[in-house]
Amino acid sequence: MNLPETMRAITISEPGGPEVLIETQLPLPVPAPGEVLIEVAAAGVNRPDVLQRQGRYPPPPGASPLPGLEVAGMIVAVGEGVDPGVIGERVCSLVAGGGYAEYACADYGQCLTVPAALSMEEAAAMPETLMTVWHNLFERAYVVNGDSVLIHGGTSGIGTMAVALCRLFGITTIVTCGSDEKCRAALDWGAGHAINYRSEDFVEAVKRVTAGAGVTAVLDMVGGDYLPRNLECLAEDGRHVSIAVLGGAKAEIFIPKVMTRRLTLTGSTLRPRSAGFKALLVDEIRQTVWPMVTDGELRPALDRTFPLAHAAQAHALMEAGEHVGKIALKVR
Repeated sequence: MNLPETMRAITISEPGGPEVLIETQLPLPVPAPGEVLIEVAAAGVNRPDVLQRQGRYPPPPGASPLPGLEVAGMIVAVGEGVDPGVIGERVCSLVAGGGYAEYACADYGQCLTVPAALSMEEAAAMPETLMTVWHNLFERAYVVNGDSVLIHGGTSGIGTMAVALCRLFGITTIVTCGSDEKCRAALDWGAGHAINYRSEDFVEAVKRVTAGAGVTAVLDMVGGDYLPRNLECLAEDGRHVSIAVLGGAKAEIFIPKVMTRRLTLTGSTLRPRSAGFKALLVDEIRQTVWPMVTDGELRPALDRTFPLAHAAQAHALMEAGEHVGKIALKVR
């Protein structure tokens, strides 16, 4: 396959606002051993991309400095150790960086086949949120059928994916949102209950909804002073999972309450984990969840799609917080 020598890509000219995202021409990346080169059709936009643009979330060592953590497209070249027979496959994949470009390298172990049920834009909006939610809710908080979960940011990409997955696995969801309109959108998407945190104390609301029993688990991206309040929402033996600290990196908790109620506090970040770990996670998702994607039962809530050149507009929309679900970039 004849490939061009250069590609369009979005670079971060300096830490700052959306305007620092600049389209430029760069050489094509070369796949390392175990990697494939994907001709990108679409790329997902995620909160970590915004943090990286602001200079608050540097890429891990060895990763592309370009933003973009998930892509969908066609494999056009392979690195050492990868069967050339996969060239031509339509895949979506988690990447450690480099998604905002016409071509991106991905570890082949992190690739999932794009089924006919998904558009490329939808496929590009799947890997990061799906893997984050599956690992943190189902592997770290080990929720199962009949459990209940409090999800903050109910209309975010993470929130909508968590609601969709929990619905398929028989788990009751309670979400928080910042407006009545977003609460309605969350309920329309399938949330069991929605709380407007601006007009109601979510701790009291959770107690009311659960008749005082509390929830099995909390999926939290806020941190800060939400942590002690989240613990008030947990049932005995409940699990609290932190995946971001958008509201602050420090919190004060009453430790004896954790002890007497046997609570578990855990959390994780996906981007810096090893390729081997991510490949194992993808394999579990391929076996357990991806058949639901293939059958059309699970798909992302895709709010808007922007051309690659308009990445700054996509970031502005995400920072405004007016979207419901995911935002994607259409590359070709």
